[in-house]
Amino acid sequence: MTSVAPFLIFYIGGLLAAATGGRLRQAVLLATPVVGAVNLYYLSQGSSGVLELFDYTLVLARVDKLSLVFGYVFHLAAFLGAIYALHVSDRVQQVASTLYAGSSIGAVFAGDFITLFVFWELTAVTSVFLILARRSERSQATAIRYFAIQILSGMLLLAGILTWVSHTGSIAFDYVGLDAPGGWLILLAFGIKCAFPLLHNWLTDAYPEATPTGTIFLSALTTKLAVYTLARGFPGTDILIYIGATMTMFPIFYAVIENDLRRVLSYSLINQVGFMVTGIGIGTELALNGTAAHAFVHIVYKALLFMSMGAVLDRVGKIDGSELGGLYKSMPITTVFCIVGAASISAFPLFSGFIAKSMILSAVIKEGHLAVWLFLLFASAGVFHHSGIKIPYFAFFAHDSGIRVKEARPNMLVAMFLASCVCIGIGVYPEPLYRLLPYEVSYEPYTVSHVLAQLQLLFFSALAFVVLQLTKLYPPELPGVNFDSEWLYRRLLPRTARFLLEQASHLGVKLERRARIGLGRWVERVFHLHGPQGILARSWQTGSTVFAVISVFVVVLVLSYF
Repeated sequence: MTSVAPFLIFYIGGLLAAATGGRLRQAVLLATPVVGAVNLYYLSQGSSGVLELFDYTLVLARVDKLSLVFGYVFHLAAFLGAIYALHVSDRVQQVASTLYAGSSIGAVFAGDFITLFVFWELTAVTSVFLILARRSERSQATAIRYFAIQILSGMLLLAGILTWVSHTGSIAFDYVGLDAPGGWLILLAFGIKCAFPLLHNWLTDAYPEATPTGTIFLSALTTKLAVYTLARGFPGTDILIYIGATMTMFPIFYAVIENDLRRVLSYSLINQVGFMVTGIGIGTELALNGTAAHAFVHIVYKALLFMSMGAVLDRVGKIDGSELGGLYKSMPITTVFCIVGAASISAFPLFSGFIAKSMILSAVIKEGHLAVWLFLLFASAGVFHHSGIKIPYFAFFAHDSGIRVKEARPNMLVAMFLASCVCIGIGVYPEPLYRLLPYEVSYEPYTVSHVLAQLQLLFFSALAFVVLQLTKLYPPELPGVNFDSEWLYRRLLPRTARFLLEQASHLGVKLERRARIGLGRWVERVFHLHGPQGILARSWQTGSTVFAVISVFVVVLVLSYF
């Protein structure tokens, strides 16, 4: 190797965290992303961290502007997550989160398919402990399902890589496209981790069951790693435009009726990733810049929203909207930070979401996709409903539940404060972020038309929410179970298979009974077993008797098998 690959610092930090304890471990967890960011800053662009393995050259640190922007925000997310988790004493959770961040960063800087596959699988292995750390029967079952889906993604990726390498002879991870050998398999592998429609339930199943701190890392890294790989391997792929538009639409309806507020944010996360996938499908420089910028700001404001809900869960012990309300009286600082996250995800001017999401919308309409642009516009209004209004309203306002608790832990408040500063800072002054993007940026977000159009959208969305609330047409917050596409394979498919097996078993018993009766009658008729002249009345030699007994045993065994 010719330089320090970024993932190594996190792996070393994880090992040190496992070997230490107390304040020393906390110092290691905080120092790891800081040292990693400094190392990243001094890495020169190009391929470095090269490792010769048999006949292949593995590139462990392919440094360009696309990998750098994701690398920086992954380091930032790891730092915020480390501060937020300072109160945690669970060694496994702390080590797993550090190794998970390192594996995700390793995948981002992978310059070849072999390295990408190794880190792709390591992200699955390390992240599952963040769900298991909840230590409940439900979280254990969820972790098993999550791990199975992630391993399935890895197996599809491996199959696609083997097909690609066997046809091209190259392991370089660059543009792939659907026309390439193994392209569809690789796209499907990326799509599972990206939570494509019908492949998304692992996310809405796992994130609400993870620990409050584990959810921060999961929300920041998993799907955004998939967004990066799609941007690297499939820019300009038309099918992604429509997949992304679908992703922005369908979660809105689930998020509106969902009672678990962390599950609301999970559906909202899919909605936001849909904007990024659409931008990748458009594939222009403006669209890809918008995708990278939106991924950057989304990681921060989504982490901020999950932090605020995690603080509520930590203090109250529950997170259902129907059982909360009035918490602004005892958690006022957390309430303010949650509102900052809500304003950011809703793309209010002067907040980070505005300067990124508008780039994707502009790229879509510039390429003439009017219908897709209208879908994204509707989805933008929808996200204001379920994340911009619903999350802070039902958690901290609405009816007064009478719950009085302490304010969030000091380290949680510090993490939320820093995330809020990033959300506001980027929204007010986006130029530093724009300089990190893959292509030169000539886009100006704060034009009169952009600002007025967004304010109108937000105003009428808020008006619709108020009208629906006053007329009691807005879905109430009630405990319940919402049916999603996972019902097809978690409920319908097993029940159908069980029914078919039972019917096959009953049919087999009937056929066996009829076969035995028919065989007995046929033997009676052919061999005349009974009566003074029957076979059984005759004198048999010992060998013939043994043969007859063995034959009967064979027939019985065959019939019993079937």
